[in-house]
Amino acid sequence: MRMAVARVLKTYTVRMDESEEHVVGFAVETAETGEAALDAMAASVPDILLLDMKLPGMSGLDVLREIRERRHETLTVMITAYATLETAIEATKRGAHDFLPKPFTPEDLRVAVRRVVRHLAVQREARRLAEEKRQVRFQFISVLGHELKAPLAAVEGFLQILKDGSAGSDPAVIARVIDRALARAEGMRKLIADLLNMTRIESGQKRRDLVDADLREAAIAAIETVAPAAAARAIVVRLHAPERAPLMADRGELEIILNNLISNAVKYNRDGGRVEVTIDEADGGGWRIHVADTGIGLSPEDAARLFQDFVRIKNDRTRTIPGTGLGLSIVKKLAQLYGGDATVESEPGVGSTFTVTLKAQAAATPVGRNLVHPDASA
Repeated sequence: MRMAVARVLKTYTVRMDESEEHVVGFAVETAETGEAALDAMAASVPDILLLDMKLPGMSGLDVLREIRERRHETLTVMITAYATLETAIEATKRGAHDFLPKPFTPEDLRVAVRRVVRHLAVQREARRLAEEKRQVRFQFISVLGHELKAPLAAVEGFLQILKDGSAGSDPAVIARVIDRALARAEGMRKLIADLLNMTRIESGQKRRDLVDADLREAAIAAIETVAPAAAARAIVVRLHAPERAPLMADRGELEIILNNLISNAVKYNRDGGRVEVTIDEADGGGWRIHVADTGIGLSPEDAARLFQDFVRIKNDRTRTIPGTGLGLSIVKKLAQLYGGDATVESEPGVGSTFTVTLKAQAAATPVGRNLVHPDASA
């Protein structure tokens, strides 16, 4: 029987899906007794064990008990001609995964082994996903700690200045210190909000309320939000759009997209510059949003990585401009939810034009998850 089982399995393969790539074959070893099997398992633990209930020495149930005590992660199929309910219950208690009653045909053997292989594949995939989840959680916490370290230290420094009296008694000086601490705290709040938005989008957990929205109205609201910052630097923001730009969308998502694009166009602009916001129809339905600025611009290398998570372009002109490095990444992920995309064209010293395409019908499927790397903010 051992020889027959080994002969069948050595030429047998299990196809895990429709492709030719995921095919499982078998390397088979045999043992005459339970004691010999346990000795072999001490050196190399098998994935699957076909175990006879009746053996010359210790019984199959004894072998099962020993395997369980050793904590071997082996899936055991019991082979028995005595498949009573009591035997099945006892074997299951000791760790048996399945049963193959005697007498059995080669096809019976293949069916039993195929069931175990697929269970083993599911088990391994579950472990892989659990490990991936642990890694993502670790990376998320690492990034959060890295990104919050500097603003927390700054807030502590400002509070220490107030505590030890270094700011003096001048109300104007004290007010400036408080304002700088509040600005840092606001940056931390924005970072946490962006992180939550990003993880909700990527995990598919973001609640969406798709309604008949108007892109023009959303753009006007976003322009009004940045108006004080634009006026302080004499930056003109103009909107070019039809009377109505209807889209089945989540208004909160449109707000995130337009606020990020227009606020960035103001932040990275030059004093006295311009921001042109244009909404027109996209090819194949939906809308295109163009946000063009007369700002500092980007090199081709910087533009190529701008939509990645935690990417902030740091140079002498951007070093003092606040940001989390997540805004444009979120914009791109949201655009993909609508079957669209986000791109940029830029020239250093001339300006940048960001284009976001949103299709007429929002997609139901979430975007794919990208792992967050702690060093991505460098």
